[in-house]
Amino acid sequence: MSTTHTLHGRILTATGWMRGHIDFDQRVRRLQATHDDADGGDDLPLILPGFIDLHVHGAAGVDIMEGGNAACAVARAHARHGTTALLATTMTALEDDIVHALHGIADSTGTRAPDAARVLGVHLEGPYISRERLGAQPPLVVEATLAQVQRLHAVAPIRVLTLAPEIGEHRALIPRLAALGIRVQLGHSAGTYEDGRTALEAGAAGFTHLFNGMTGLDHRHPGIAAAALAHAQYAELIPDLQHVHPGVIRAALRAIPQLYCVTDATAATGMPDGEYALGSQRVHKCLGCVRLSDGSSLAGSALTMDQALRNLVSIGLDVADASNRLSRYPADYLALHERGRLQPDAWADIVVLDAQLQLQRVFVEGGEIALD
Repeated sequence: MSTTHTLHGRILTATGWMRGHIDFDQRVRRLQATHDDADGGDDLPLILPGFIDLHVHGAAGVDIMEGGNAACAVARAHARHGTTALLATTMTALEDDIVHALHGIADSTGTRAPDAARVLGVHLEGPYISRERLGAQPPLVVEATLAQVQRLHAVAPIRVLTLAPEIGEHRALIPRLAALGIRVQLGHSAGTYEDGRTALEAGAAGFTHLFNGMTGLDHRHPGIAAAALAHAQYAELIPDLQHVHPGVIRAALRAIPQLYCVTDATAATGMPDGEYALGSQRVHKCLGCVRLSDGSSLAGSALTMDQALRNLVSIGLDVADASNRLSRYPADYLALHERGRLQPDAWADIVVLDAQLQLQRVFVEGGEIALD
């Protein structure tokens, strides 16, 4: 039998803030407003939907490409920072190595591990990318084919796939991938503005770590980032305040209605400074920044979603707006109508924070996560 919980605080509901109670077991059962001035006022905890991270490579010294139980270990580490659902994200690699990682992810999507976030499926980031915009990806790129994607999709559910639209027959492939239920994102691309616009017209849905690993916003020769600002409904962005300047984040917020945030977290997340794996690459964490070992490129991040919330608020977003970009919008992007919002019958994915936005409690599908 499911345990019933009741929390009292300032609750961010699907229709806005409410001071009151939320009752839940695995799902939200009731929201009830209260009007008692003696109930704590501004000192009440903040109760928000759990965070949904659609781009996660690792954490706690573990990399998704290791396969086996790596995805479970990563999901446990991120749950302790308020992530209640995530996409396990692969790296560019040989097909056999990708398949090895996908088998481990498939095991994790079937049953949620104790004290772990829900693994929703796969974000396949590569190998269908540009050699000119590898970033921290190894140069094992190939042109996508429907047959290969179908083979990979049969191993574990691909929910998001990153590709460079200017390569080969990628643009023609986009509607066929969308028909499989895969959200195609543009990224690691040397393409032009026109490449981005026509890919969106073909059915591409978003952009991978906006501004990073793509052509930019030159006013005479606009690139993929310009196509995002001009036409996108959705795009993901890394708000660690290292990948993208706060001023540019604010510009993107004005241009893209449902811009949402991801961590692009690596095995270095939650770990001391040192060297870690990112697929077949070696990365080095120093003072919170993760780079390739030769220092040539940022290589994912050590960001967590609770810190992402605080970063967004620090650059001027209110808590409700920041929460939407960490929960509701990524849920909407994947058509997850029972996640990313606190309303009756939604999954009870809940985070509780104090007035300083420090995490106090986390619930995944009604089960409380041990934060120690």
